[in-house]
Amino acid sequence: MMTSLVFTEAFQRLSLALAIGILVGIERGWREREAAPGKRVAGIRTYGLSSFLGGFCGFLQPVTGPILPTAIFASFCITILLFSRMQAMREEEYSATGAIAAITVFVLGFGAAVADMTATAASAVAITALLAAREPLHGFLRKLTWLELRAALILLTMTVVILPILPNETVDPWQMINPFELWMMTILIGAVSFAGYVMIRLADTKAGILLTGACGGLVSSTALTLSFARQSTQMTALSPLLSAGAMLAGAVSLTRVLLVCGVIAPAVLTELAPALGPAAAILAVGGGLAGLLRRSDSSSDFAPHNPLEVMVVLRFALLLAVVIVVTRATLNLFGTQSLSAVAFVTGLGDLDAITLSVAKLAPHSLPADAAAQAIAIAAVANLLAKAGLAASAGSSGYAVRLAIATAIAVLAGAAGLLLT
Repeated sequence: MMTSLVFTEAFQRLSLALAIGILVGIERGWREREAAPGKRVAGIRTYGLSSFLGGFCGFLQPVTGPILPTAIFASFCITILLFSRMQAMREEEYSATGAIAAITVFVLGFGAAVADMTATAASAVAITALLAAREPLHGFLRKLTWLELRAALILLTMTVVILPILPNETVDPWQMINPFELWMMTILIGAVSFAGYVMIRLADTKAGILLTGACGGLVSSTALTLSFARQSTQMTALSPLLSAGAMLAGAVSLTRVLLVCGVIAPAVLTELAPALGPAAAILAVGGGLAGLLRRSDSSSDFAPHNPLEVMVVLRFALLLAVVIVVTRATLNLFGTQSLSAVAFVTGLGDLDAITLSVAKLAPHSLPADAAAQAIAIAAVANLLAKAGLAASAGSSGYAVRLAIATAIAVLAGAAGLLLT
């Protein structure tokens, strides 16, 4: 019985090794399918045999020790490199991808025999996807600017270097500020901002504006509305699309508020959904229809801004800390009656900070209905502020469309609240 189980596992591992080679070989063979037989260094059969050889070396190691498998691997590498060099000299194309892929396949075959099969299979799929993404990756690199590279490096530094050294506990005497949580929120904002920037760079003008609008709602719908307003004055032909993007940003922003409340304080979500749900639906439908029905002007050149404004996300972290302190201090000094005024004033500039701070207070320090009322007031203030920004900084077409959508959304929210 034990022998049968060992044989079954050996068969599974060698089959996986062979499958890994065939998978990578299909991608490599498809890419070089136009080449004449015998003119390629490696194809499906070569990659399949390479991975199987690696797997068989994995089974040899416990029996023969590491010397023979190492010698086979060294001979394999030398052979692949020699044939790759011959092909490069003949075709005058000096790419190491094929040789590195063959060596990687051998190592993955070895891993299929001695390591975790799930992790090895997942690695093989990831590597095949990376090899298949040659054209889009090279195209992205050709478009990549120093500004974008710097933004990615800053985001990685914020995540990998700074975040781990921050204390994950409150550090102030009032037990309000957690540096780790504040910085994590800052990183999330920066990451979503960069993702939206990548989307608009990869998409065309119409899809790029709509995607950026939706992503902007995850970062800061207020900042996106102002940015699109300025763009609308420079390119008035894009005003309808830009207003559609701003509507989508508003819809995503309100939806995000509901999601945050659902995670932090489900009781607040129950009270808040009848008001914000219809408002978000109106903005989403309005933005979606306006964007889909509008023909894209391919001659227009929509230029996105800095993908990661460090000062913007840092200011958000500072704002969130201030709002948390002010909200809790106001509640302690004046009670829940003063919260509506704080919510309205704060919502004029940013909806995230007041949502997070109020939701964390419910239901222990603040009743759920009072928290929902404060967030709803902040949301209305934020919508009105964005309509005001559109009117002051955008074209007339952009401002009018956004104002109409905002008015209908506020009325829908009020109706939803009254009907519950």
